[in-house]
Amino acid sequence: MSEALGASGVAKAYGDCVAVRDASLSVTAGTAHALVGENGAGKTTLMKILYGLEPADAGTVRIGGAVVSHPNPVDSIARGVGMVHQHFMLVPTLSVVENVVLGREPRRGLRVDLARASAELRALAEAHGLGVDPARLVGDLSVGERQRVEILKVLYRGARTLILDEPTAMLSPPEVQPFIALLRSLVAGGATVLMVTHKLGEVLALADHVTVLRRGELVETRPTAGLTAEALGRALVGREVAAPQRRTRRGEGGARFTLSDVRVLRPDGTTALDGVSLAIAPGEIVGIAGVEGNGQHELVQVAAGLARPAVGSVELDGVDCTTLGIAARHRLGLGLVPEDRHEEGLLLDSPLWENLYLGREEGFGRSVLVPRAAVVAATERAIAELDVRPPDPEAAARSLSGGNQQKVVLARELGRSPRVLVCAQPTRGVDIGAIAEIHARLLALADAGAAILLVSAELDEILTLADRVHVLYRGRLVAEHALPAADPDALRGRLGGAMLGLGSAS
Repeated sequence: MSEALGASGVAKAYGDCVAVRDASLSVTAGTAHALVGENGAGKTTLMKILYGLEPADAGTVRIGGAVVSHPNPVDSIARGVGMVHQHFMLVPTLSVVENVVLGREPRRGLRVDLARASAELRALAEAHGLGVDPARLVGDLSVGERQRVEILKVLYRGARTLILDEPTAMLSPPEVQPFIALLRSLVAGGATVLMVTHKLGEVLALADHVTVLRRGELVETRPTAGLTAEALGRALVGREVAAPQRRTRRGEGGARFTLSDVRVLRPDGTTALDGVSLAIAPGEIVGIAGVEGNGQHELVQVAAGLARPAVGSVELDGVDCTTLGIAARHRLGLGLVPEDRHEEGLLLDSPLWENLYLGREEGFGRSVLVPRAAVVAATERAIAELDVRPPDPEAAARSLSGGNQQKVVLARELGRSPRVLVCAQPTRGVDIGAIAEIHARLLALADAGAAILLVSAELDEILTLADRVHVLYRGRLVAEHALPAADPDALRGRLGGAMLGLGSAS
């Protein structure tokens, strides 16, 4: 069978950090191929080299079986290759059709012919089951709808080979299966899919072949037929990955962190949270499940002190902190793992030691000068504990993979020894080995007495960690259930229904 995309002897280093070494890969046309590996293994770097976003230091790239001497995105698109990035490349203030044709606008005389483009886009969307209104603003779309727009962008440009970097990382559980079905239909229609993912179940559900990348080296490629998630996990990290042990006790005593009848309005006047009340005891983890866009963002903002409720109150250890900002809540013992590490969690162009210092200045003394040596030493210890790669305090946060960036954010917040941790999407874009480590640390923090508010799009994560789970739907808490459940599969189904507004899970 013909080759859609390939590489031979590809290598790439950034200074002393080797991202990819002597990598060779062949993706058969008309198949789905998955690339897996730990955070920092070099997956995204290899994808960027194949697409032409990054030049290789050595080796060759092939498209359609032909060697491409100087790969670049324009040439790749012309040869039928498109790439969808983990962080969407969309302009929120433009419409769907304007985003799709951006840089390739159809003309009618001197004018951009958006009417023709919209008609073509509707036909393309209908042909592939990607129902999105071309006239809608991208800023008004759900995460799942934005993912469809990204797919439409590359299909509109004639792509028959799709490179997808963590395509389901931003999707909620109800959106994942329809998206996998969409990819299957594209492959059945003759398209080729090369997908980077940390979700091993999706590899087995979609891919015909899987390639494992470890510390920049391709260690094996094998068919997925007959492969188990456990065997794939061992190949991915090179060891057995132990699931975290659930604690046998739940939080006891009075509430450590309380939200009472909280109501939040969006800038356009619509209600984001409507009468939300919950209390978390010391040592308790309370999970919030729901399809993104139902108020999770606003819940995290209000809990952390980044926004004030129109009505209601927030208390931490009996102290009313409704009007206090995040700095004051830090001093009361609150930590925050934000949902978007790029926008809210990191200074991407600053070194890791500066990122670890953010918001922790008082913990290093009250000198007007930054105690750089002490901060660097603390950073070295923190990144060693969480196996951040590369383990270099001077490395810019932007240079790390998404999963390693997430570890840096978590290391900073754990370094506060918080009494309350507001934790949003803690393992988004994180590999299976790091997920187990992050889960273990969250459980240890709860065992030490912290109250944890866990907001996650991963229902399995909530069922693994939480003592209680609530479902947030249209700004209201519509369901609550204690964990662990006697029948996890049945509970998963009820919670999934509640997330879609189909009744209660209680």
